[in-house]
Amino acid sequence: MALSTSQKPDTRRRSLTSPGSGVPAARARWRGRDATAHRLFISPSVLSLIVLGFYPLIFIVLTALSESSLGRPFQEWVGTANLEAALGDDDVVASLLRNTIYAIFVSAASAVLGVATALALFRSARSGAVVRTLLLLPMITPPVVVGILWKLIFNPSGGLFNTVLSFFGYSGDPVSVLASPTFAFLGIAVADVWEWTPLIALLVFAALLGQDPELTEAAALDGAGGIRLFAQITLPAIAGTIAAAFLIRIVLAFKVFDLVYIMTAGGPGQSTTVPAYLIYQAALQQFDLGRAGTITLLLAVVVTVVTLPVVAITRRLHHD
Repeated sequence: MALSTSQKPDTRRRSLTSPGSGVPAARARWRGRDATAHRLFISPSVLSLIVLGFYPLIFIVLTALSESSLGRPFQEWVGTANLEAALGDDDVVASLLRNTIYAIFVSAASAVLGVATALALFRSARSGAVVRTLLLLPMITPPVVVGILWKLIFNPSGGLFNTVLSFFGYSGDPVSVLASPTFAFLGIAVADVWEWTPLIALLVFAALLGQDPELTEAAALDGAGGIRLFAQITLPAIAGTIAAAFLIRIVLAFKVFDLVYIMTAGGPGQSTTVPAYLIYQAALQQFDLGRAGTITLLLAVVVTVVTLPVVAITRRLHHD
C-alpha cells in the first residue's frame, strides 16, 4: 500500500508532462486563435479587393456585353457586337497600337535616364541629398499641373522651347510642337518622361545603396573600373530592380490620360488619341458605357500581353 501511494504523485506528474497530454491541445488552441486573428486582420483587405477590384471588373465585362448608357446600364444584351464594332473601328485599333509604341518608348527612355541619374547620385554623395529632394518635385506635382507646365513650355508664342531655339540661332517661324501631327506625341512623351524618370532613379539608387561594397572593392582591386565595373558587377546586382521599375513604368505609360487631355485633347486630328482618352469620350461625352467597357477590356488585354514578358524577366532576375 505504501508503494502504491508513493507512486501516485509520480503518475500525476508524468501525466501532466506526457506528450499525449494537454500540451498539444493548448498548441492547437493557440493555432486556432492565431488563424482566427489572421482572418480578422486580412478581412478588410479581402473586402476592399472584392469591392474595388472584382466588382468593377465584372461591371465592365457586363457593360461590354450589353447596350448600356451612363444612366441606364444593361438595357439589352448584345453579345460580342460591341467587341466587333471596336475592332472594326480604325480609331480604336490605331489608338491601341499608338499607346503600345508610346509606352515602350517612354518606359525605355525613363529607364535609361533613371539609371544614369541614379549612378550620378550614387557617385556624388555630397550633393545627393539636395538632388534627391529636387527629384521628388516632378513626381509630387499633380499630372494636370505637369501638363499645363509643358504646354506653356511648348507654346509657340514666348514659350521656353522656342526661346531656347532662338538663343541658339534659330530664326525661322515659331515651332508649334503640340500642333504638329508628327511631333505632338513626342511633346507629350517628353513631359511624361520628365514626370516619371525620378521614380526609376530613386528605386535604382536604393538598389545601389543595398549592394555589397566589398564586392565592388574586390573588383576594383582586380583592375575592373568604369564601364567594365558597371557591366560585370553593378548591373547584375541591380538588374532585378531595373526590370521591376521598368514594369511599373510601362503600366503607368499605358494609363496616360491627364497629359493628353491637358496638352492636346487627343489632337491634332487623332494623332495623340490614346485608349484612355477614347474611354473618357465614350463614357462621359457620348454616354456609351458599352463602347467604353469594350475599349477598357481591349486595353487590359494589350497591357497584359506587353507586360507578361517583362514580368517573366523580372522574376527570373530576382531568382538569380
